[in-house]
Amino acid sequence: MRLFFALWPDAALRGRIADVAAALPLAATMRTVPWQNYHVTLVFIGEVASAELAALRQLGTRQRVAASEIRFDAYEYWESAQAVVAVAQRTPDALSELANGLGRSKLADPTLRLHVTLARKVAQAPVLQAMSPFNWNASSFSLIRSDTSRTHSVYTVVDTWPLLDKRQKSWQSL
Repeated sequence: MRLFFALWPDAALRGRIADVAAALPLAATMRTVPWQNYHVTLVFIGEVASAELAALRQLGTRQRVAASEIRFDAYEYWESAQAVVAVAQRTPDALSELANGLGRSKLADPTLRLHVTLARKVAQAPVLQAMSPFNWNASSFSLIRSDTSRTHSVYTVVDTWPLLDKRQKSWQSL
């Protein structure tokens, strides 16, 4: 199975992201991401055997970082991925710590760049206007299974873990 750790939005936030995506001037040849697939990837794991699932769940359970607010405030075109994304100019330290705890520091490119993919198969850079910013209160993270055998990827939440509120973080560090 193909897996990744991600921030997974609730229904209200998905609606807000869909509004931001709808404001994009996209050509008919571009493929918008279905609203149910919006997420922020923390660490892409890739193909794993079913036997490895328990270890990944334990890894998720061991993470202890504070909940964070993320402000997505700009569109960007990523030529190499042929994608238009909403990006956060700043990554909260707690989310960098979480991504590193989940294994990002072992990747070839350990830099965490928080983004939500809005459109794929964008062969040419569109003219992007200013984005109406939105905030994401990240209070949990999930292990997600990705099925890419269909026209659009289908994501299924395998497990979810809460992030700590600031009081829990302070109490645990005493």
